[in-house]
Amino acid sequence: MSQPETPGGGGRHLRLPSAVAALISKLPQFPCSLGLAMGLNLVVRPLLAAQTSEVLRGRVIAIQVDDAGIDMRVRLGDFGFVPLTSATAAEVTFRASACDFYLMARRIEDPDTLFFNRRLRIEGDTELGLVVKNALDAIDWQSLPAPLRPFLDRWAGLFASAAEPPSAAAHRGTARARHSSPR
Repeated sequence: MSQPETPGGGGRHLRLPSAVAALISKLPQFPCSLGLAMGLNLVVRPLLAAQTSEVLRGRVIAIQVDDAGIDMRVRLGDFGFVPLTSATAAEVTFRASACDFYLMARRIEDPDTLFFNRRLRIEGDTELGLVVKNALDAIDWQSLPAPLRPFLDRWAGLFASAAEPPSAAAHRGTARARHSSPR
């Protein structure tokens, strides 16, 4: 993963390698929206307050993963979140890198910090954006259903190893080689 400077001067952050991003961006977008809708229905919808559900009902929310070229759109309907195509106009759009979305979901990074460092951008209806952000902030992500935790832990390992300085990885590899070689 590359580590470019953030536009807002907030330091370095992880981005998907350009080859991976190029491949992912060529994939159809609707399956990503379908996956997002399913995940929201499984994890978020049961925890939404009735008042929040009413504000979100019928509103189009877009999640754009900049470094992956993914544009997911959903709307909360009577029976849950419904996937939409990218041709549907969004009322609010959240944009960030894959790593930054992951860090927010795991509460490793605060959305407000990412926003003020210009690593999370919220465009469109500001009031709706705040409702969505506050609803997600209120969720205890550690209480996710057990089958989802290994998936998130796998991503944690990916981002942690990518964030490790090359010198540390090289040192660890050298140490492993020393311990595994015959004496």
